[in-house]
Amino acid sequence: MKLLDAKRRELVLETFRKGLELAYLYFSCSEHEVHGLLTGLDGGYVEPGASGALTRGKVEVLPTGRNFYAVDPTTLPTKAAWEVGVKSAEKLLERCLRELGRYPESIGEVLWSIDAYKADGEQLARILYLLGVKPIWDSSGRVSGVEPISLKELGRPRIDVVVRISGIVRDTLPNYVYLIDEAVRKVVILDEPLDMNYPRKHYLEYVRKLTELGLSRSEAERTASARVWGDPPGAYGAGVNYAIFASAWKTIEDLGKVWIHWASYMYTRDTYGAQRPELLVMQLSNVDVIARNHPSDEHDPTNCCCYFAFQGGFHAAVRTVRETDPLNVVIDTRDVSDPQIRTVREELTRVVYSKLLNPRWIEEMRKHGYRGASELMKKIVHLYGWHATTGQVPDEIWNNIAQRYVMDENMRRWFMENNVFALEEITRRLLEAAARGLWNAPEDLKRRLEEIHSEIESMLEGETTGPAQRGEIWIFSPDDVPTWKRNIHDIEKAILAVRDHS
Repeated sequence: MKLLDAKRRELVLETFRKGLELAYLYFSCSEHEVHGLLTGLDGGYVEPGASGALTRGKVEVLPTGRNFYAVDPTTLPTKAAWEVGVKSAEKLLERCLRELGRYPESIGEVLWSIDAYKADGEQLARILYLLGVKPIWDSSGRVSGVEPISLKELGRPRIDVVVRISGIVRDTLPNYVYLIDEAVRKVVILDEPLDMNYPRKHYLEYVRKLTELGLSRSEAERTASARVWGDPPGAYGAGVNYAIFASAWKTIEDLGKVWIHWASYMYTRDTYGAQRPELLVMQLSNVDVIARNHPSDEHDPTNCCCYFAFQGGFHAAVRTVRETDPLNVVIDTRDVSDPQIRTVREELTRVVYSKLLNPRWIEEMRKHGYRGASELMKKIVHLYGWHATTGQVPDEIWNNIAQRYVMDENMRRWFMENNVFALEEITRRLLEAAARGLWNAPEDLKRRLEEIHSEIESMLEGETTGPAQRGEIWIFSPDDVPTWKRNIHDIEKAILAVRDHS
């Protein structure tokens, strides 16, 4: 008991010491700010220092007044981010057990650089923890590698991952690639039951299939552990958004094949952008769940086309390969103490009713005139992109958007006066959604939309010349564009080859 009391006293004292240290650094900020400003104005040297949020555990930002930099990638994930990553992984697996009735064998992760620059590596931490490894931090806080967590401590199977990175992650965060690659390589050689080590189970499966497809045994073994995928070196994006904007697709499989084509370049410690569509297809066939982190409400999934292109396109790709829909979720880590798991359908509904169908928000956007109309249009088109790739937007939402933005005379007049092109695009996308069977629009509403669309076209007559698409829906497919047809044919060959060797 005395020993326990002594430990408690030491813990309390250490807590006070740390608190006093932080207080000193905090209150010295004003002095450092003034000194740093004057030194900079005088052309002197201002000592560099980290940036970030104290609430995310970034105590190294104190004192401020230094020449701050965004992040030191070698320190990611931080210890604080590791805790958040573990919590989010555990909550994700709990949701999977409820939805799937079992642990997922493989989880697809959409990993962007925002994870490093705003969240200190929370999603990287989750990926590592799903694999059943933990970072090794040295005395300076840098991550020197990873080590496996025992199955006894883990208390569950090791979950495999398929990681789709952005071009910015590829170019600025190579340590992300190296850590994930190291983690996979270490777990696939562990002598564990395959039903408790899905990465190893899939690794052995991939080695077998790759050798059957013609790779040597040694090359197949080197290749089969790759789990990080992205664009070819120098390229950015997921391609799906361009197909959506151009109405250049006929089925969700077309969109899935576009995503696979753009994402079929593997990245490891030893390989920089080698194209292996067959291996990617193999891995997609095992994906049960797709996840992306949401660390801030400064942005939402309808703000940018990259959201539906990457995550929605991932959904379309898995469906193309597996012919079933994966569980697709957003992991909200705004409250680091209690990460929330929402399906894409739940997240889109949350965003639509808080913004696109929120009268107060709409009124604030209307104050911006032409630009406000443009932003409203973009969010609706991006919502359409989500629905085209995932089918997760209910008819009720489309009914309400049609009523609020097109059928409402006051709103329609405002669009006509400020940005008729935005109104034309919204109306045309609604009609396209109905024509494709994505939206089960009431017949009377659909007829009225067609009438309004004709009125808008009559206004635009003479304002556009040449082969403008205007209000028509021109639907293309891979067969209509020779280069696209060739690229997609290569992906189709990969899918068929993998199915033949299953």
